[in-house]
Amino acid sequence: MVYGPLRNNLGFSRVRVAYTAGEAIGPDLFTFYRSIGINLKQLYGSTETAVFVCLQPDDQARADTVGVPIRGVQIKVADNGEILVKSAGLLKEYYKNPAATAEVLSADGWYHTSDAGFIDASGHLKIIDRVKDVGRIQGGANDGAMFAPKYVENKLKFFPFIKEAVAYGDGREKVCVMLNIDFDAAGNWAERRNLPYAGYTDLAQKPEVYQLIQECVEKVNADLSVDALLAGSQVSRFLVLHKELDADDGELTRTNKVRRGFIAEKYQPLVDALYSGKAEQFIETVVKFEDGRSGSVSATLKLSDAKTFASVKAAA
Repeated sequence: MVYGPLRNNLGFSRVRVAYTAGEAIGPDLFTFYRSIGINLKQLYGSTETAVFVCLQPDDQARADTVGVPIRGVQIKVADNGEILVKSAGLLKEYYKNPAATAEVLSADGWYHTSDAGFIDASGHLKIIDRVKDVGRIQGGANDGAMFAPKYVENKLKFFPFIKEAVAYGDGREKVCVMLNIDFDAAGNWAERRNLPYAGYTDLAQKPEVYQLIQECVEKVNADLSVDALLAGSQVSRFLVLHKELDADDGELTRTNKVRRGFIAEKYQPLVDALYSGKAEQFIETVVKFEDGRSGSVSATLKLSDAKTFASVKAAA
């Protein structure tokens, strides 16, 4: 975050304004900072654009956008969803690397950000994913709809009970998701309701926990339905995994980013079960323990349908 200090009459510095950029923060965290009097806003930019190109005005601070273009900046969205920027503050070139310069800077002066997004009805820019990761739904009622897996995953992970999410949908008729519960948060929730459990696998498969997670998934679907471009990315089916995704098992990078392709291959029976409409699926997985030993974890997982919503704009 970048802070702008303002000193009071006692000489202590208090925050007048704060900006956040980079990875998206959750709406709860965004609201919390604003509720304690910090004028937190979001911005968007990069080194190549001479820092920021979008900024939220004081009266338009929102958790789901990065603001409106600042004076002197033009922004447009390419057919593939990539955000393009033009301004007097753009890079001239990469040092001694004309090939790299040509990849990001067009002959008519547009900088290719490699980010995907869109301008909403209020003129704010929404970032949804890296453009290389954005796909399309194929077939069914949402044929051709944009699918941004990270955008869907982040929305799910904003809930305290969900630790990880892995979304699939590119080239398929619908979106399906595999989830990890947050063991501490879900465990506290279960204990307050006198629900006994014997470890992660047992807790993850409790019917009450599944209902809790289903409510989270359907809240995300309701939110997605408001954006006509993303309404087709609503989650149709989901499951809660029997183990936590782990970098030692190759499922996460060392910076805790999901390895979506590796996970799809490792858990192919689960992916197939989600898309074939099965109600449950047995899975056994080899795991590595901290002391170097290997073992296995197995369970019969429940697969659930999620309620989806008609696009609000389409319905209107």
